[in-house]
Amino acid sequence: MKIGIGNDHSALEMKAEIISFLKERGHEVVDYGTNCGDSCDYPTYGEIVGRAVVNHEVDQGILICGTGLGISLAANKVKGVRAAVCSEPFTARMARMHNNCNILAFGSRVIGVELAKMIVEVWLDTDFEEGGRHQRRVNMITEIEERWE
Repeated sequence: MKIGIGNDHSALEMKAEIISFLKERGHEVVDYGTNCGDSCDYPTYGEIVGRAVVNHEVDQGILICGTGLGISLAANKVKGVRAAVCSEPFTARMARMHNNCNILAFGSRVIGVELAKMIVEVWLDTDFEEGGRHQRRVNMITEIEERWE
């Protein structure tokens, strides 16, 4: 799987660990930055990864900022993105299984790197339960998005 990853300045070390973890699992990783420790604006990287996902440059995205919130909010402004902030594996599983989220976000100041790896692993290993009520609800989210174009 080809995974795009983006972050702000608070997440440089965690991103490096996650990239290594993903590559060890056989994934191709596209690093959209930042790769600088200077203060930067997380919305930039949320949008870049969001666009890469919806334009099919990558299959899935991972975003990391201090809390995961700001960068996911920015990504969710890109039509077609369903980014979820997950601080534990159960939410990561449900984000994929029930919501078909295409971007995972978490906070480098909220969770440690080993928990982040567990969350990433569960999220990548979980498939969307296509059809039925989950598909209907994801379709409803898409319809809301389309009404606000």
